[in-house]
Amino acid sequence: MTQNKKELAVAALRAGTVIDRVPCEALFKAVRILGIEKMTNNVTIGNNLSSHRLGTKGIIKVADIEFPENVLNRIALIAPNAKINIIRDYEVAEKRRVVLPDEIIGIVKCGNPKCISNNEPMRSHFSVTDRENVTIRCHYCGHSVKAHEAIID
Repeated sequence: MTQNKKELAVAALRAGTVIDRVPCEALFKAVRILGIEKMTNNVTIGNNLSSHRLGTKGIIKVADIEFPENVLNRIALIAPNAKINIIRDYEVAEKRRVVLPDEIIGIVKCGNPKCISNNEPMRSHFSVTDRENVTIRCHYCGHSVKAHEAIID
């Protein structure tokens, strides 16, 4: 490989969504949050890729789908610095960061075994109490947890 030649670690997309700068330890949680394992679209998942900013990173490419912004923002819980690129005709048409929503519903399991959300058929409901340290609190029992320690449901 010559100094002028560069190689892509993953193939280019004609159309779809690229989720970049996902911390390696959060990559498969992001896949679960977005429901990618149930999709029939072509999906490329790269882990431990070289990154100048992060050292290593994860990346998710999903062909032929543009996720709604509110769905993509759910991964801000575990990857607050992730970048979203919307690809159209092999070009980046939109570029944005994820934004942590005020409320997290149906994604995280409450760590309190006595919480009603663990004992009744209902969706979990958390409020963000600290955006800097990404801490969330259960709406039902008040149990707080840092997002990186949260159990993804």
